[in-house]
Amino acid sequence: MKVLGAIICLLALPALADEPLSGWAVYDTGKSYEELVADTKAAVKENGLIVVTQAGPTKAAAARGITIPGNRVIGVFNNDFAVRVLETSTAAMIEAPIRFYVTEDDDGTATLSYKTPSFVFAPYVYEGGEALSDIASELDNRFQDIAENAVK
Repeated sequence: MKVLGAIICLLALPALADEPLSGWAVYDTGKSYEELVADTKAAVKENGLIVVTQAGPTKAAAARGITIPGNRVIGVFNNDFAVRVLETSTAAMIEAPIRFYVTEDDDGTATLSYKTPSFVFAPYVYEGGEALSDIASELDNRFQDIAENAVK
């Protein structure tokens, strides 16, 4: 019986791998990687936030002669949110900027993903309380608007 249980668990692993990660929002698109990166940055600006950081290994790998799919992390925040978060929890600011993740898929399309701000700030609510939760909810809405604008 234990062997049967172990086999069932092993068979279920591939199905579990297709499940979204807890706390993540994932948007599959028909857009190319380059188009989705550009549209995400434009949507960030349209929604009153700022691209604070960008990083990705794709170009550096190409410079080394290695081809990998497009991969870009886009850190987003603004000073208003920074000041408000700091008023609730100094420790929570380690999470800023909150990041969008653009990845190129095997078929040439791209996916936009991010950890929701409420998920990112959850470990700090003990210190930041309801005020931090409210800020995170406000950012959840803003991030969702950015994602929906970027993928249309």
